[in-house]
Amino acid sequence: MDGVPESHTGWTFVTNHARVLAAIADNHSARIRDIAAHCRLTERAVQKIISDLEQDGYLSHVREGRTNTYRIEQGQVLRHPAEAGLTVASLLSLLVQDEAARSTSQDSRPHTPA
Repeated sequence: MDGVPESHTGWTFVTNHARVLAAIADNHSARIRDIAAHCRLTERAVQKIISDLEQDGYLSHVREGRTNTYRIEQGQVLRHPAEAGLTVASLLSLLVQDEAARSTSQDSRPHTPA
């Protein structure tokens, strides 16, 4: 995807932080450019989100040559009081599972609104 992704107006169910975390869970050595394209965000936004996640202990990275390998802290508890006790692993199990199913089903059948 070249340039800035098309913008979205209105609210969404999943935050950009969750989208980035799920993209990293899917590929621990993904480039920021690829994460940005997958999440339909700018590279700058992804860099900021990764910085937020690292600062708060949800994510860390190790530099290996020219690439980063990310490590997600699966046991970290989600931040909002309404999700007290739920871990990053719980969130990712929903998001990554859904992403895998969505990727395979989008190619095999047309989208029909409910």
